[in-house]
Order: sequence, then structure tokens, then C-alpha cells
Amino acid sequence: MTLKIDKAGRVILPKPVRDRLGLHAGSDLEIQETTDGVVLRPADRRPSMVKKGSFWVHTGELPPGYDILKAIDEDREERMRKAWGL
Repeated sequence: MTLKIDKAGRVILPKPVRDRLGLHAGSDLEIQETTDGVVLRPADRRPSMVKKGSFWVHTGELPPGYDILKAIDEDREERMRKAWGL
């Protein structure tokens, strides 16, 4: 994905990226310089998965249109295929 910098030095992140990262007007971003360029990341990020007891729990928000039940079914089918050697 290629973005342009305007005269004021601003970059506009595409809406799908903002939505996936939970960014909105006023969100704080951290910038990190690397040898390859720069990395932007939300400043107040919490992990989306945390372990509660013996279970991993998703604490973030799912992207709009994400079908969790379909994802569970697909994962279950994939694990069954692997278990049966298919």
C-alpha cells in the first residue's frame, strides 16, 4: 500500500486500516524510526488476546462484517482434517 504525504506532512490512513486498528479522530500514535523507515502503532494498544485461566479470550473489537461463528467452524474443520490425516 502506498500513501502520499501532503504539504503539511500529513498522511491519511485508509478507513479499512483505521477500522481494523480501532483508530478514530484524536487517537494517539507512537512513531518508531527503524533502519527500513518508520513504524506507526496505536499508543494505547492493549493485547487483543489475553489468557484467563486455561482459555485465551479476545478482548478487542472484531472488524465489521467478521463472522466469528464461521471462523470457529473453519478452525474446527481444519483441526479435524489434520487429526484424520486428510
